[in-house]
Amino acid sequence: MNNNQRRSLAVSVVIALALLISACTQSLSSPPVATPTALPEGFFVEPFPSVENPMDMIQEFAKQTAIAQTAAAGGEEGEEIGETETPEPLEITPDVVVGETETPQPEIAASTPTNAEVQPVATAVAPGERPATYTLQRGEFPYCIARRFNVDPNQLLQLSGLTVAQGNSLSPGTVLKIPQSGSFPGNRALRAHPATYTVVSGDETLYSIACKFGDVDPSAIASANGISVSARLTVGQQLQIP
Repeated sequence: MNNNQRRSLAVSVVIALALLISACTQSLSSPPVATPTALPEGFFVEPFPSVENPMDMIQEFAKQTAIAQTAAAGGEEGEEIGETETPEPLEITPDVVVGETETPQPEIAASTPTNAEVQPVATAVAPGERPATYTLQRGEFPYCIARRFNVDPNQLLQLSGLTVAQGNSLSPGTVLKIPQSGSFPGNRALRAHPATYTVVSGDETLYSIACKFGDVDPSAIASANGISVSARLTVGQQLQIP
């Protein structure tokens, strides 16, 4: 067999093998193999480069066909499967309870200094009147109150359930019951007034100074000097006594 016959046989085998593979597999996207055009007798166009061994050419063709089929199959699977989008994690927001209000903080009362002196509540008395009860302030005593309201001191003590000895040692805040009848036995005034009084001690008050004059009311002294009846006095301070 000469070379031309070998080549013709190789081409025929390749074409037959290609048709057989195409019939057994799915169609590929590559264009069909063109049928050689008839040429005048004695002329032949080789579709493949000439090789010395026809079997090498067949193996190379089969290898290229397998690669093309694998690539096509991979493309189809990629189109069918595709990439799935990873969902973003959901952000969980805690439930908000409607209607809850902030609990108000309790107010802290201002603390009173331990060394501060607590004054008893003074009894409001209109000029010339006798109250039913009277609360003693610092520097006052029952005989002073009897002179101020023009009542008998012994009757005042008896009505309040106190003895004479107890009457001389009462503390501020003690409540006395004031008689609504009778009068003071003797001169109610202990000093002449109007007058000017000079404060001689830091623990003096308008209440204690009023007791030194007997029949004067502490509120009257405060009004005459333009100060509060509970004002703190200083040593050497001058007070007008009405």
